[in-house]
Amino acid sequence: MERVTAADYHDLAVPSDPRISPDGDRVAFVRRQPNDDDSYETTVYLVDAAGEDDPRRLTLPEGSDAEPRWSPSGDRIAFTSTRGAADDRQQLWVLPVDGGEARRLTDVVGGVSQIAWSPDGERIAFVQSVTADDRDADRDLAVPDEYEPDDHPDPRVIDRTVYRSMERYFDGRRPGVYVVDADATVGGVTDPDPAESGAVTRLTDRDADFAAPTWGDADTLYYTEAVGDDPDDSVEIAIRARDLAAGDDERVHTTTGWGADLAATADGRVAFTHAEPDQVSMRPTDLRVLDAESGAVTDLTGDLDRGLGRGTTPQWGPDEETLYFATPDEGKTALWHVPADGSADPERLLRPGTVSGATVGGETDAGPESVAVAYAASEWDHPGDAFAYDAAADETTRLTELNADYLAERALGEPEEIRFESDGVEVQGWLLTPPAEVEADESADGSAAPDEPYPLAVEIHGGPHAMWSTAGTMWHEFQTLAARGYAVFWSNPRGSTGYGEEFMQAIERDWGAVTMRDVMAGVETVADRPEIDASNAFVTGGSFGGFMTAWAVGQTDYFDAAVSQRGVYDLTGFYGSTDAAYKLVEGDFDTVPSEEPEWLWEQSPTGHADAVDTPTLLIHSEDDTRTPICTAELYHRILRKNGVDTRFVRYPREGHELSRSGEPAHVVDRIERIARWFDGYSEYHDTERALDRPEDDGLTAGEESDEAEK
Repeated sequence: MERVTAADYHDLAVPSDPRISPDGDRVAFVRRQPNDDDSYETTVYLVDAAGEDDPRRLTLPEGSDAEPRWSPSGDRIAFTSTRGAADDRQQLWVLPVDGGEARRLTDVVGGVSQIAWSPDGERIAFVQSVTADDRDADRDLAVPDEYEPDDHPDPRVIDRTVYRSMERYFDGRRPGVYVVDADATVGGVTDPDPAESGAVTRLTDRDADFAAPTWGDADTLYYTEAVGDDPDDSVEIAIRARDLAAGDDERVHTTTGWGADLAATADGRVAFTHAEPDQVSMRPTDLRVLDAESGAVTDLTGDLDRGLGRGTTPQWGPDEETLYFATPDEGKTALWHVPADGSADPERLLRPGTVSGATVGGETDAGPESVAVAYAASEWDHPGDAFAYDAAADETTRLTELNADYLAERALGEPEEIRFESDGVEVQGWLLTPPAEVEADESADGSAAPDEPYPLAVEIHGGPHAMWSTAGTMWHEFQTLAARGYAVFWSNPRGSTGYGEEFMQAIERDWGAVTMRDVMAGVETVADRPEIDASNAFVTGGSFGGFMTAWAVGQTDYFDAAVSQRGVYDLTGFYGSTDAAYKLVEGDFDTVPSEEPEWLWEQSPTGHADAVDTPTLLIHSEDDTRTPICTAELYHRILRKNGVDTRFVRYPREGHELSRSGEPAHVVDRIERIARWFDGYSEYHDTERALDRPEDDGLTAGEESDEAEK
């Protein structure tokens, strides 16, 4: 058996966004795998829901495909793609499921996302982000052949509180809602000039942020609008209903939260998400239903001590009397159902591994006892596959084995769940030790020989209101470190989701100390084991995990080395430079820098940087607008001036999602640098410090990546 390596990332395929057909017989999903050092092959696949046939690829491996959506009749799939484009703007395509070529419906300047079929299958709603000039010139309806986009304003003039997100500046663009004729064709005989034909219709024509188009009946479209005195600084979200026949819309309700998901029925019931506005970042997300005609609102999950999770949108079941939703739940994802009238409490339908999307289908009268569910999930023994659940038979079928050949040749470790106490509260964690098959593999990297204890690598998750499991996006990194001879420990300390509201709110005004007590309580628990040498321990984490890594080395010399990734190092600097995440400071700390500047400094890792002796590697993305690189630059300079062993690795072209969807060469390089930094201070790895080794020594992507080290 071979051990897992960082470079194996190129061999791993993962599924997402599974969509079950209206009759529940087939499942479409997106399959993603690295294509080379710089890009991914992202295509739509189709598989039989009974698991009787192998999945087949529906779309060409050209461009990047996303959002497969079944037509109501089940004979077509709409999807977005960059195929044939000179840039990364997604356009809308429709593909006959049982044969035929895909047909392009749009050529719009702002790209296409959030697509939704009308109930009669005649129109598709979508969102695109455009400027007022784009609307005036109708480029949001069709792009002229001679048009050249200006993606680099000079100078860049800012008139908004939040003006960038996801490594991009808005540059005057605002998301609006549109519909397109499902029979339209761009560049073909049916519709050679969509701008003149009126195939695309603009529904929102003012400078505001609209999202989440959701159909009620065939002539009613619901969507959200960010509202408030300054919508960028507000958590108020209006739900609007558009009468397409009359051509007007009205606000039917206002909810609050960080964005809102919608799901509607033909008779005017709208399910929506809601979080209480006071310190919104500390509040769980609930599910409510609005009767658009009467204005009555029913809270369906107020008594459920779990908040709805991101990544799975609430949806109506085929009977249109039941709503389905997902929550994080003690290291797994739980799928729930609840009657829309609130007549009963939510019940858990499934609790698989780490779910990256789920949808329901079946006959028109199917309820929780007979519904069909498609979902994509990862478990400890695989990085992700598609599954189908038949509620009538209470059976789950695995539909894919995307990485079967790879897994057959790799030795994997099975994490052990560990429950421990911290401040009288139970905390959940896991310990992954090196697989027995690779324990003696000294020839590769000088890792621990048989019968020797393992050095300990402690991982801390981001968020802070997030949840880790034994799988998901960290599967590859955890298995790689274990294969290199480390025992890997991770946990869900207080502040995490999936354990109730009180647990999540326990870090109010105290990110560092509370989280550290929980993490160290777990470390002390595993340190008592004979197979663990906790006197040779290391720590790493990204985003909030980067904050905690830097916080930990400013509070203790317990760790022999640290790698802080994409971290927040100065809360005041973060407040002023981040995107909408500045609300974390206002919510979690219940303050702003002008009110308590000295106190926020004391709550920041930089405020304790002078106490750091631990060798600390800093990893950051240069285009990260969630945790901008400026606070890392400050922290790095202090470490350098204090003579701490440190290095600053900066990845160009990358944003906050580096570890999850960065350029494949960068993803591999990042993991190898973490391991190389630890190895240099490990008593069980016969190697020099990374600072003393040639720049690319031990880095398989070293010649291909063009990161800058300082």
